[in-house]
Amino acid sequence: MMNDFEHGKEELKKILTEEEYRITQEKATEEPFSGEYCDLTEEGVYHCKVCGEPLFSSEKKYHSGTGWPSFYAPVEGEAVYKEEDKSYDMVRTEAICKKCGAHLGHVFPDGPKPTGERYCINSLALQFKEKNNKEGF
Repeated sequence: MMNDFEHGKEELKKILTEEEYRITQEKATEEPFSGEYCDLTEEGVYHCKVCGEPLFSSEKKYHSGTGWPSFYAPVEGEAVYKEEDKSYDMVRTEAICKKCGAHLGHVFPDGPKPTGERYCINSLALQFKEKNNKEGF
């Protein structure tokens, strides 16, 4: 994983809310159906809350019914890194921002075509930027 984003813990605690810090830095999970982006249908791009890197497009978002924003793939390129997570006596695949190392959520093999993957992402790890029809995003 490449991490070219440098912020110390104390600086991040000033930038992020307590819950955003807990999720992105301590690998916590927000309550299901509590996130502001779970049911959002506007066109745009979801960026990392910590570093601003573009991570997911609304074009690849779908309603999974799980209670978290779900995507079948990240934006083009390698914005999201996947790593094995063995916490809580489970084996899962963690989704991590490749630029800053922020915990985003997890990836499961039960998503729709064409990838078959479900990126189950915490709303508090994201910042949505709505598409501007005149200039793009």
